Amino acid sequence: MRKSPGSGEGDTNRPFPARARYICGVSTSGTPSILAIDLGTSAVKLAAITLRGTILGGEVEPQELRLLPDGGAEQDPEDWWSAIVRATRRLLDKGVVSADDIVGINISSQWSGTVAVDEHGKPLRPAIIWMDSRGEAYVRRAAHGFMPVEGFGLARLLTWVRLTGGAPTLTGKDPLGHILYLKHEHPAVYRDTYKFLEPKDWLNLRLSGRFASSFDTITLHWVTDNRDLQRIHYDERLLQLTGLPREKLPDLVPAASVLGPLRPEAARALGLSEKVQIITGAPDILAAAVGSGAVRDYEAHLCVGTSSWISCHLPFKKTDVFHQMGTLPSALPGRYLLTNEQESAGICLSFLKDNILFGHEELARDGNTDDQGQASADLYKVLEKEADRIPAGSDKLIFMPWLNGERSPVDDQRLRGGFFNQSLKTTRGHMVRAVLEGVAYNSRWLFTYVEKFVGRRLDSLRLIGGGARSPLWCQIIADVLDRRIQQVDEPVLANARGAAFQAALALGHLTVDEIPSLVPVARTFEPNPQNRGLYDELFSEFVNLYKSNKAIFARLNRARSA
Repeated sequence: MRKSPGSGEGDTNRPFPARARYICGVSTSGTPSILAIDLGTSAVKLAAITLRGTILGGEVEPQELRLLPDGGAEQDPEDWWSAIVRATRRLLDKGVVSADDIVGINISSQWSGTVAVDEHGKPLRPAIIWMDSRGEAYVRRAAHGFMPVEGFGLARLLTWVRLTGGAPTLTGKDPLGHILYLKHEHPAVYRDTYKFLEPKDWLNLRLSGRFASSFDTITLHWVTDNRDLQRIHYDERLLQLTGLPREKLPDLVPAASVLGPLRPEAARALGLSEKVQIITGAPDILAAAVGSGAVRDYEAHLCVGTSSWISCHLPFKKTDVFHQMGTLPSALPGRYLLTNEQESAGICLSFLKDNILFGHEELARDGNTDDQGQASADLYKVLEKEADRIPAGSDKLIFMPWLNGERSPVDDQRLRGGFFNQSLKTTRGHMVRAVLEGVAYNSRWLFTYVEKFVGRRLDSLRLIGGGARSPLWCQIIADVLDRRIQQVDEPVLANARGAAFQAALALGHLTVDEIPSLVPVARTFEPNPQNRGLYDELFSEFVNLYKSNKAIFARLNRARSA
């Protein structure tokens, strides 16, 4: 029922761009374009995209993430803004798009973050992002009640599900958990906060001057009545249930609507005209759904970025409380989108590379270059080649990808990852392939519940995110899920492309029906029937590993949230 994530997709072989990078360049002077900004966890990706989805050029700026020992995860909002300014200026200087051609700005952003600001919009502290679990105890307290079901009092759970379409994650990683954490542990910040804003909404404030959030973005505060998609509003019962004060929350506007023109101060900083229109934008998972091209009902896409998810638009409102998924307001007005999230995907591969197989010194040396970003990309290529030499199933080495807990299909922040069934014959190639397969097993675990949720077999999925740039990973996913995988062209820019399409819709230059034909599929991967039996066996053992070890993980990691 919940999404995070900052997707954090990277280039061909690295989920995390290590330096500013020029993506592509096509001279199209005089073509009206959208400046699409994708604020991920690891980087800001910015692109100039035409109203028909053609990517003219783009830039990437890396972002720092602070992980704290008490479960905290923070970033500096001013760093986001500085990165956007630098990337925009660099893009304009390269001449692939003229400042006069930019007609709108739209943001796709990591979701489920909290920026506490004063009445002038100045952040009072670092932003709390989607990975932060410090509010867990306070959410559990708010959710607890008579006749407990999955940690919720029955009456409270039914109220949330009936009105919102879902319920808060008990891990504390939603804005509800962030705000309650500040209320109880940083009361001075809480008292001085004028508004609590999502990351996207804070950036929109810098751009437009409006304290506003869209119907889709505000969902994860769990205080809006989403039953009528045309009239989503804060609900007094939910505000009382959560303890969130209405006066500290932004005003609501429809998805895919125009907030207004670019503020003069922002226009000067970016080098753009004050006539540029600011669109509401969308959380990354919602923008990606549009940018994947899978916008018709029951058309699914899988994103493999820092985290991962499987989503599709549906013609009905429904909730699966037991597996943390539900239909929530979409980035497309008047539509529902099935949302869920798996906590760790591409980050597992980068963690293996940077913290187990190589360090920064080895990375630079083995890359044979002074450019650490290029060295990292080269290492991913080497690792993929080594993994490709390993037979399917990695000689039954199984990787559990729960490095930061899990959300869907189980909501358990105490789960942890690791390799199982390692032997003296295990090589680096085995470990890399096992990570790719482990993430795929996790996707299949979620996919089984997705198909039950939608009530039909989904024969194919569009694949986006940094992981989609790897042909080996695409084939592994096709084999493990036993489904056709369509690799979207420029998959790491799906969020930005989705933001551009949403802006074109808001400005009246595009219709939803036109979107599928504007998103090309680069390559299609069919499942290899020879691997089906092996992957069925290993997937079954993967689920058994969860069942056998969840109590151990709970005991080992209980102190973190005590």
